[in-house]
Amino acid sequence: MQFDPMEKRFPSKRNTIYTKRGVVATSQPLAAKAGAEILRKGGNAVDAAVATAAALTVVEPTSNGIGSDAFAIVWLKDKLYGLNSSGPSPKGISIESVKAQGHEEMPKYGWTPVNVPGAPKAWASLVERFGNLSLAEVLAPAIDYAENGYVVNPALGYFWQRACQVYRKKNDPLFEEWFRVFAPGGEAPEVGDVVTLPDHGQTLRRIGETGGESFYKGDLADTMDKASKAAGGYLRKADLEAFEPEWVEPVKVSYKGYDVWELPPNGQGIIALMGLNMMKHLDVDHYGSVQTLHKQFEVMKLAFSDGLAFITDPDHMEVTVDQLLSESYGKERTALIGDLARDPEPGEPQRSGTVYLATADAEGNMVSYIQSNYMGFGSGVVVPGTGISLQNRGNTFSLDPEKANALAPGKRTYHTIIPGFLTKGNEPLGPFGIMGGYMQPQAHMQVVMNLVNFHMNPQDALDAPRWQWVKGKAFQVEAGLGADVVRSLKRKGHEVSISPDEGPFGRGQMILKQKNGVYAVGTESRTDGYIAIE
Repeated sequence: MQFDPMEKRFPSKRNTIYTKRGVVATSQPLAAKAGAEILRKGGNAVDAAVATAAALTVVEPTSNGIGSDAFAIVWLKDKLYGLNSSGPSPKGISIESVKAQGHEEMPKYGWTPVNVPGAPKAWASLVERFGNLSLAEVLAPAIDYAENGYVVNPALGYFWQRACQVYRKKNDPLFEEWFRVFAPGGEAPEVGDVVTLPDHGQTLRRIGETGGESFYKGDLADTMDKASKAAGGYLRKADLEAFEPEWVEPVKVSYKGYDVWELPPNGQGIIALMGLNMMKHLDVDHYGSVQTLHKQFEVMKLAFSDGLAFITDPDHMEVTVDQLLSESYGKERTALIGDLARDPEPGEPQRSGTVYLATADAEGNMVSYIQSNYMGFGSGVVVPGTGISLQNRGNTFSLDPEKANALAPGKRTYHTIIPGFLTKGNEPLGPFGIMGGYMQPQAHMQVVMNLVNFHMNPQDALDAPRWQWVKGKAFQVEAGLGADVVRSLKRKGHEVSISPDEGPFGRGQMILKQKNGVYAVGTESRTDGYIAIE
């Protein structure tokens, strides 16, 4: 039979899944099954999260890799923990050195935008502190997929082909190893093809056997150092050796009786919290109405303007999270919202291509986890002989020394990937997250409002048509919001366009614990989202 695996002629319907057993929700079925396998072997929600994350580097390499960064929020034995495993820029980089290469802004590809990868250290740290199993046991399913092969699904095939086209057009020796590993013969795999990644599997094995040490202090670190030097990059073994993830206290806002938790900067999660901190002072009628959307649009523009102006490595921030999330500042910003669209500007608070997964186990432990190469395959750099694709997270640095997020040696950049978590009183509700670059805090606010304001179930909250602020007064919306609503928003001064595809609007997962201990689970219908039960 001949058919197009990406064609969707008819709307599809998914139900919220309920279970009392351990559960994993993510964007790729094999990765979800890897996490469920670890639960069945005696692992807890943390072990399952790491197994799923490692498997995603194999079965969804178009979004993340071993060279990714990672963030996590963990609910374990009645306490919430946060982990920031985003690596800093190399100690040898500077604005002057990058400009001397001929760049007026940070490049997207090559070794220059590569920061220290944090994901392997996140896996090791999470398993060491909270896991029931060893890191080697937890990485075993991912190694199996890499060495024995897996089949390319529709969403994966689409993004793989697109990346191949981009790299082929550049015709740069930089991408030779990428083509050797991910597109042998110069062609990306087709949907339905079987893929093996033996170098990737061997690297995961080394990480598991050494508790991650080989990546930061051993043979893999030596290989990265050598490759970076040969290509004129800045990353060195000393940068890898010095890296440690940071355990942080998650931050929250109270929204209509619920507490919404994100990680503090350098992540952009506080943009979602700033948005909700304004929305709670505004009346909305129903989901998708012109009145509701207008207020959401204006709030998100204000929150993002502040986020882009102030968020960076917390050691370099001139304002605090408490100042940005204060009740008084939320009310001050809300007062700017009128009946017509306005251009966004940052306020003045008083001074003093990503993967997401959610896991839960039968004991009530839950994890909200996200990792990313930033732009698809990231920098396009694959470390020879290792299968390690490196993120290009440094691309978000500014080369303007006056900007808060200006490039500096050993500095963590503004980070787009954010895990979320919900509680009510002292009780956990559960993890949620939507990947997708700068879409993420916007989707977090929309999904929370879908749950709290509009009483949607987890699957409906994820399926509901989304919108995205682009810049200025410009927004993209999904077609499901309707042409009449779009016309009315335009009359309010918004520059709204209907997106022809679902790609810009992110991919999410959610697990919510019910009063009887049962989990209600939703997964993303815009991709190959999957829920695997222990």
